[in-house]
Amino acid sequence: MRTAFLSDTRFLDHLTGEGHPERPARLVAAESRLANQAWFAELPRVAITPALLEQVEALHDLSYIRRAEAVCGSGAPFLDTPDVAVCPASFEVALLAAGAGPSMAEAVLKGEADNAFALVRPPGHHAERAAAMGFCVFNNVAVLARHLQRAHGLDKIAILDWDVHHGNGTQHLFEGDPSVFYLSLHQYPYYPGTGAASETGTGRGRGTTLNCPMPAGAGDSAYERAFIEQILPALDLYRPEAVIISAGFDAHLDDPLADIQLSTGCYRWMTQRMLEVADQHAGGRLFSLLEGGYHLERLAECVEAHVGVLSGHLKA
Repeated sequence: MRTAFLSDTRFLDHLTGEGHPERPARLVAAESRLANQAWFAELPRVAITPALLEQVEALHDLSYIRRAEAVCGSGAPFLDTPDVAVCPASFEVALLAAGAGPSMAEAVLKGEADNAFALVRPPGHHAERAAAMGFCVFNNVAVLARHLQRAHGLDKIAILDWDVHHGNGTQHLFEGDPSVFYLSLHQYPYYPGTGAASETGTGRGRGTTLNCPMPAGAGDSAYERAFIEQILPALDLYRPEAVIISAGFDAHLDDPLADIQLSTGCYRWMTQRMLEVADQHAGGRLFSLLEGGYHLERLAECVEAHVGVLSGHLKA
């Protein structure tokens, strides 16, 4: 398999301040770990084009986009909430992160790669239509999903979110839309407070949201059971034409921001299962974008495992 790799040194320009967990060192650690793998040099590289205004406006209110631009440009320390720390470069960097999805879509849909992984920041799955939240400015996976539909005519998109925090923004953007199936495994109850099993979508989208809340202390067996009993059967019924992963690695047992106890091996196992779903239903079209993961060594280890399985260089 050919796995396209996307990143950019400009992601390091998003400065969040001393002590903030979502820091440039996350990407430095992950890419350094990848660079030490002999197979990494074989991966095709895809340059990221920043998202166009119309691509972001497909998901976010124009008034919010303009406010984000103004706040970042003003030198203010945060956007909307203190955990979304920003600097003057943050707006342009957030557009670059949002552009990773369309950039990888073009590579895969044109046959330049079979699947793709983007090492980006800031993350995106907490970003609401009109508000920044949880370290996130624009919803990167949501921009990708709409691009696949509008630019490439794909009708049914599945987004699996295994970040330890529920992706409230992604769920809310698509909960009334049956053309996007949002599935999430996350610690619950926990930040941001959404993601109960009873949240299954609204209106025409009822049934195309699947939340698998996990109690603190849950480990590999609980996640594997959720896959086997809920996630994989639901995806088999839905038959997505593309699969997107919100790839947060903060459910690792060593991560400092939560209490789920996954091993690195579980991320390999979940990656393999999603490759199988993509192969069965979506012509192999799988797209993965980094979300959380705040223990530098474990984040790097998990990214290596994830990309290694995606590319066929490591076994699950």
